[in-house]
Amino acid sequence: MSKKKAPDEIPPLEEAMSELEQIVRRLEQGGSTLDDDLTDYARATQLIKLCHGRLTEAEKTIQLLSGVDAEGNPIAEPFSSAPASLEQKQADRSRRRSAAQDDSLF
Repeated sequence: MSKKKAPDEIPPLEEAMSELEQIVRRLEQGGSTLDDDLTDYARATQLIKLCHGRLTEAEKTIQLLSGVDAEGNPIAEPFSSAPASLEQKQADRSRRRSAAQDDSLF
């Protein structure tokens, strides 16, 4: 059996996906004890949540960077993982749409 990472260790996305693939292969092969399988399953669940969270953050960052100003420079806004109010989300969306419409005029 290959080396397992500590459950509280936070690997980069690529390593997390690789580790997840290894766990899936081990579970599909069978032959392990129930305790080992449950440990692998728990780790796989953690890795799935970690990967999903990182991909969600990346998607939000891309959305923030997709706006450009009048000179064609990207409008970069810091990403905050704190939940924004509904009013703040609407204002951000309106600002991005306005910037995109202004760009289509050129």
